[in-house]
Amino acid sequence: MSAEEPLFRVVRGAPTAEELAALVGAVVARSRPTAAPAPVAVSAWARSGRPAPVAPGPGAWRASGLPR
Repeated sequence: MSAEEPLFRVVRGAPTAEELAALVGAVVARSRPTAAPAPVAVSAWARSGRPAPVAPGPGAWRASGLPR
C-alpha cells in the first residue's frame, strides 16, 4: 500500500464530507484496543458486609459465622 493510495474507496453513492468523517471515526474507534478497566477501591464499610475468608480446617465452620 503506497502513501498515495486511499484507505477508503466509495463504490456507490456520493457521501458528504461529514458522512466520510463519521465513517473514518467509527472505523478508527473500533480498531483501537480497549484498555482493561482500573480496579475499583472497596471501602472498609463495603468490605464489612462481605464474608470473611476462612481457611479450611478444624473450627472453620464456626469461624465463618463470627465477626472479623
